[in-house]
Amino acid sequence: METLEEIYPEIPIPLDHKDPYTLLIAVLLSAQSTDVRVNQITPLLFAKADNPYAMVRLTREEIQDIIRPVGLSPMKSRGIYELSQILIDSYGGEVPADMAALETLPAVGHKTASVVVSQAFGIPAFPVDTHIHRMMYRWGLSNGKNVVQTEKDAKRLFPKEKWNKLHLQIIWYARQYSPARGWDLEKDVITKKAGRKSVLDEYYKKKKPSSKS
Repeated sequence: METLEEIYPEIPIPLDHKDPYTLLIAVLLSAQSTDVRVNQITPLLFAKADNPYAMVRLTREEIQDIIRPVGLSPMKSRGIYELSQILIDSYGGEVPADMAALETLPAVGHKTASVVVSQAFGIPAFPVDTHIHRMMYRWGLSNGKNVVQTEKDAKRLFPKEKWNKLHLQIIWYARQYSPARGWDLEKDVITKKAGRKSVLDEYYKKKKPSSKS
């Protein structure tokens, strides 16, 4: 945590947005896509509709045409349209600051709801994506079996008041210093110093296949 704080004293939110609704849509779009791609598409979508009332005036086909480059556009466009209608009908057009309510919305899973409550409303949550899942395993802080267990372990290990900033710090660190592919342990100062022994052994084994253990 000290190392992450030194590297990232200020941490940007990866997805561009201006309010809870645009964040919710951006996070929904990011499933099986990249933040870079989503940030290229959301300005085009939000220029036409940046609130639920404007969104339901578009057809699902119009939404799908705009968001096609992020992938899974049929499912995502349906989810965006339907959740926008529900926000109007049940929440006065506002995004609820409540995990349980968010998780009932179409195309909104636990991770998406966690991101929205933490980043839009400041409610402590620990959304686990592939980057955090990888780092928690590499650091020997979770067994890597599934993201549900990883989230439980993260919440058990880290102080609640640190969760919202820390999960972003870990994501940025994972992308910059400890990627899944092209990983250079010499640059990955945290894992090199405190990583899981089996992970380090495997890394060195792959790096020097001819060396004796």
